[in-house]
Amino acid sequence: MKRFSVMTAGLLVIALTVFGCATTSSDSGWITLLDGPKGLENFDRVGASNWAVVDGVVQADRKADKENGYLVSKNAYRDFQIRAEFWASDDANSGIFMRCANPKVITDKSCYEANIFDQRPDPTFGTGGIVHHGKVMTVIKAGGKWNTYEITARGPNIVVVLNGIKTTEINHSEFASGPIALQHGAGVIKFRKVQIKPL
Repeated sequence: MKRFSVMTAGLLVIALTVFGCATTSSDSGWITLLDGPKGLENFDRVGASNWAVVDGVVQADRKADKENGYLVSKNAYRDFQIRAEFWASDDANSGIFMRCANPKVITDKSCYEANIFDQRPDPTFGTGGIVHHGKVMTVIKAGGKWNTYEITARGPNIVVVLNGIKTTEINHSEFASGPIALQHGAGVIKFRKVQIKPL
């Protein structure tokens, strides 16, 4: 009877191990850059925003001068998928910049920017659009709630999905590779999880 109990316990451990591996493998390939308070070491700070961990998430709500603030990834990426969970105030001006040509100088003309800007004076490239390149196909306001961006960049093709809805798609080959950057331009922006999967 004792031997049977030991064997049963052993089989249970094996089963749990296999189940655990299956759960992990279903998310294989994803690299977590930011997860609540963890991950700031994966980014360099550029600009004058007050990035800090507040209530378990990374946020910025103030600038020391007129210069926008960025968290710029230390690694560069070519083809990838991004999953990012963010909260923005109604007046936030933020975005996720990709394939930035110069990690020290981040602009919407030297990177592709998936915009977070509900109150943009010209809404053509507002929240869900890629500034200068991809007009917003479906208007979704991000202010005052948690949202999820899913962005796929494969060669010149970039597809942006916001909260499960495709908001823009472009084919543009100016920027082939570079770091990603999280922006604070105005209002309050919070990021609680940012993951990337090289393709």
